[in-house]
Amino acid sequence: MKFQSQLLKVILMSTIALFLVVAPFADSADASSGISSTKVVSVASSVMGTKYVYGGTTSKGFDCSGFIGYVYKQVGVSLPRTSAGMYASGTTVSKKNLKAGDLVFFNTSGKGVSHAGIYIGNGKFVHSSSSKGVSVAKINDPYYWGSKYIGAKRVAKVSQVASSK
Repeated sequence: MKFQSQLLKVILMSTIALFLVVAPFADSADASSGISSTKVVSVASSVMGTKYVYGGTTSKGFDCSGFIGYVYKQVGVSLPRTSAGMYASGTTVSKKNLKAGDLVFFNTSGKGVSHAGIYIGNGKFVHSSSSKGVSVAKINDPYYWGSKYIGAKRVAKVSQVASSK
């Protein structure tokens, strides 16, 4: 009986020691694995309705890339300032493989990348539009966005917490 008690203590102490050695690395592994899609969508939602301001990068007013930069800065990711700069970074993602947190790009000027938003799942993206401010739109909207879509980029490793298709 005494031997079993001592063995149990050794196992318990070893388990605690192992936990104390491994625990600090668990947080870093989670941090390096990316950010949560829920967090990206939550930050974007928190500024829903914010007015459009050309060149705006704060919650007092955003342009499209200022909005994206703001959202990603809140979750610890730094991005280029312009939509064209954002389009030049990251990994290309096909439309059928979009996940919440991916950046979607549009040609609204006839001269290449001129607008961007954050894909939030279910065929929708959130963006700062000059007419509605921070709002949600359908990526395949047949009246406007569908024909303006030019591509998507994954700029950070975003962990998909919930289904985003």
